[in-house]
Amino acid sequence: MNSRRQFLNRLAAAGGGLSLLSFADPVFAAEAEDIMKKMSAREEAGDVEDEEFWGWVRSSFTVSPNIINLNNGGVAPQPKVVQDAHIRFYQYCNEAPSYYMWQILDQGREPLREKLAGLCGCSAEEVAINRNATEGLNSIIFGLNLKAGDEVILTKQDYPNMMNAWKQREKRDGIKLVWLNLPLPLENEADIAKYYINAFTPKTKVVHVTHLINWVGQITPVKMIAQAAHQRGIEVIADGAHTLGHFEFKVPDLECDYFASSLHKWLSAPFGSGLLYIKKDKIKNIWALLSNNEPDGPDIRKFESLGTRSFASEMAIGTAVDFHDIIGGARKERRLRYLKDYWVNQVKNIPGVSFNQPVNPKLSCAIANVSIKGKKPEEVSGELFNKYKIHTVAINWEDIHGVRVTPNVYTSTKDLDKLAGAIRKIAS
Repeated sequence: MNSRRQFLNRLAAAGGGLSLLSFADPVFAAEAEDIMKKMSAREEAGDVEDEEFWGWVRSSFTVSPNIINLNNGGVAPQPKVVQDAHIRFYQYCNEAPSYYMWQILDQGREPLREKLAGLCGCSAEEVAINRNATEGLNSIIFGLNLKAGDEVILTKQDYPNMMNAWKQREKRDGIKLVWLNLPLPLENEADIAKYYINAFTPKTKVVHVTHLINWVGQITPVKMIAQAAHQRGIEVIADGAHTLGHFEFKVPDLECDYFASSLHKWLSAPFGSGLLYIKKDKIKNIWALLSNNEPDGPDIRKFESLGTRSFASEMAIGTAVDFHDIIGGARKERRLRYLKDYWVNQVKNIPGVSFNQPVNPKLSCAIANVSIKGKKPEEVSGELFNKYKIHTVAINWEDIHGVRVTPNVYTSTKDLDKLAGAIRKIAS
């Protein structure tokens, strides 16, 4: 009983710092604090190559020793401490589900909201907790007040689920979709913004911008597009499925009106966890996607009327934020870009090998997309796995044909040496 009472008290108090990490595994939390102190004294130039530290990070995961997973852009594994937190919450729920889920774990949502708001750099009253970016963006797309003839700008390189959501609104409500076809990769922010800005008309009501285009890892200048859009009274949606926890930014700095992200990607939170951001003064303008007693009200919580959900999965998000904070967002970004460059530089001069991601470091981070002349993407990805047990994903989308390679913080340089060696053999 004392143990259970301590559990409940600590859960109710869990908020800032490494509180949920300590809650999940006190020994690991103490070790993590020592690591953080050591790394805070390191120079930025040296931390990306500190293999002792990154080896510790790798040891915190339970990834397969037999498969090299380089498709972390689709969904990322969770550190063991996040898995343990999820399991522990789940076990408590099963002792008395309606009590522990709705009267105990549900009390942790507001501290978690505060923690996620800190990650985003916004007010907690602008953050809703949901299951993924698709759900968050659908809430916005179907909640906007649009009428027949209103124009929405989007691109053929956006995520298919979002394209289909807009097509549904077009079919149902008669709005007009204006499609851009971006010639990726693009190396200049102003050039990217011009594609959107040149498409603006007096009838444009919304511009949908994918913050990072998943096919090739192209980062788009959301702020630049948003500033031009707002001058014309156009609202801005940012699809941040691949960006939160990937590289450093604060959501309000994008100057978008709406933003959604999947936390099971770069934050390594439990599968099926996400976040929706809406500027405070815009919340009342978006109808709740699911039933709510005040669907047109000003409270961000109206987007959380999901009924019974996985409370255990939701509460473990906080542990993932703590783990992210141990590494540090800026350090994580530097390491991810370092890993991408590490393997790309080994193979970029091989005859027949070409790349589809931007070279400009401001416009790409961890994701690269490689093509080998004379071979289809699925042939390359198939050979990488069948012969070398390297898991990647073949991309054939619009004018983009290549293999997407996405390392993560647990990826070692030895893994990437094997990738480079495999590409040399395939290309020859």
